[in-house]
Amino acid sequence: MTETKNALVVRGGWDGHQPYEATELFIPYLKDNGYDVRVEESPKVYADAGYMAGVDLIMQCMTMTTIEKDEFAGLRAAVENGTGLAGWHGGIADSYRNTSDYLHLIGGQFACHPGKHPDECMGEQSDNYVPYTVNMLPAAAGHPITKGIKDFDLVTEQYWVLSDDYIDVLATTTQKVREWDPWNREVTSPAIWTRQWGKGRIFVATPGHRVEILQDQNVRTIIERGLLWASR
Repeated sequence: MTETKNALVVRGGWDGHQPYEATELFIPYLKDNGYDVRVEESPKVYADAGYMAGVDLIMQCMTMTTIEKDEFAGLRAAVENGTGLAGWHGGIADSYRNTSDYLHLIGGQFACHPGKHPDECMGEQSDNYVPYTVNMLPAAAGHPITKGIKDFDLVTEQYWVLSDDYIDVLATTTQKVREWDPWNREVTSPAIWTRQWGKGRIFVATPGHRVEILQDQNVRTIIERGLLWASR
């Protein structure tokens, strides 16, 4: 009989990323793969060292907001001891901006999502939706998260990410030069990456702004595989 694993879902923060609806897409997948799933609406649970020691996977969807010192210390300790940490978009790459140690843990931080021409903006989320390509790197061809997936196109927020070279990048996206932008050459950012932290694995995918993007077959497959890859 297969041993049940423990997954912790931590969700909340900015409602625009639909943290409830987004995580509900993947909870059945985790259960189908043998996980007992606990859902929390804040990072407070990270401070419970006794519980965290038994967590195999954290699926976090917590955009912006804040994290307390003891909560972050518990999260980092769990990952260092083998708990997997996985997420998408702002739920992992734009969490807890006030905590630089969290940014260090993840290895890549949302900086901006340059949008449409100012004359086309209407004050809606869609102002930041642009067509772009997720480019798979050679390392992606044989990786269990991305094997068999080719470059693909999306129309959604394109994350410009600040990152370090301790991430293992599987895919990138390139922000083009446009006449109304202040930069004068193309900028390439990681779009899908992994990171080894102590005994723990971290998985990040920057696509996933809202449910309709998470339902894209390529995005959904990458995230589902990334969850299982990151898990203890």
